[in-house]
Amino acid sequence: MLRQQSRSIVYIILIAALAVLFVACSPETAQPGAAQAPESGQKSGITVVGQGEAYGQPDRATVQLGVETFAPNVADATRENEENVQSIMAALDGLGIPASDIQTSNYSVWAEQRYGENGPEGITGYRVSNMVTVTINDISAVGDVLGTVTEAGANAIHGIIFSVADPAALEAEAREAAISNAREKAASLADLSGVELGEVIAVSELFSQPGPYMEGMGGRAAQDSIAVSPSISPGELAVGVQVQITFAIR
Repeated sequence: MLRQQSRSIVYIILIAALAVLFVACSPETAQPGAAQAPESGQKSGITVVGQGEAYGQPDRATVQLGVETFAPNVADATRENEENVQSIMAALDGLGIPASDIQTSNYSVWAEQRYGENGPEGITGYRVSNMVTVTINDISAVGDVLGTVTEAGANAIHGIIFSVADPAALEAEAREAAISNAREKAASLADLSGVELGEVIAVSELFSQPGPYMEGMGGRAAQDSIAVSPSISPGELAVGVQVQITFAIR
C-alpha cells in the first residue's frame, strides 16, 4: 500500500513538471521587450528636406525712434523729454502717420553716478528715455520721416526693419520652389540607390519666415546738427520656406 502511494506521488510530480514546461514553451508567454515582426504593408521611402526662396520689394518699414534727455533733477529731465516727444508726435501726425501706427516701445528713467577712485561719489543727474516704434506704409517716405522727426527733437534712432505687408504671394512662390528642390533631391537619391521614385507619402512645411532686413542708421542722430532727409535703400527681401517630403520607392 505504501509503495503504491509513493508511486502515485511521483506520477503527480511528473505531470506538474510537464505542465510547467508546456506553459514556458508556449508562444503566448514571450517575454516583454522581445522583438516583434514588422507589420505587413509598411511602405519604404525616401525622406528629404527641400528649400525654396522668393524675392520681392519691401512695401513697409518700421523704425524705433525717440528722445533721451538729461538734467540735474528728475522733474527737469522728464519735462524736457515730454516736450520733445510731443513735438515728434505732432510731426508724425503732420506726415499723415496715424496714431495706430505709433507704439511706445520703451520708457525709462535712471540716475547717472559720478565715479572716483573709491567708487560712486554721488549722482550727477537723471536721464530719461522715451522710444516709440513707428510703422511707415510708404517706403518712399522713410527718409522724409526720419529727417522730420530729427528736426522735431528726436535724438535716438535705433534701426529700420523692412518687410512685406502681405507675404502670401512670395510664400507660395517659395513653397513651390521648395517642393521642386525636394523632388530633385529625392530623384537623385533614388538614382544613386538603384530604385525608382514613387508617389508622395507625406509632406509637411517646416517653417516660413521673411528674410534679411536692414538695421541701424549709423548710430544716434545728433539733435544739434542740421536735420536732413537721409538716403534710405530698402533693397530686396527674401521669403524662405522649407518642406519635408517622403516619397515611396519601387
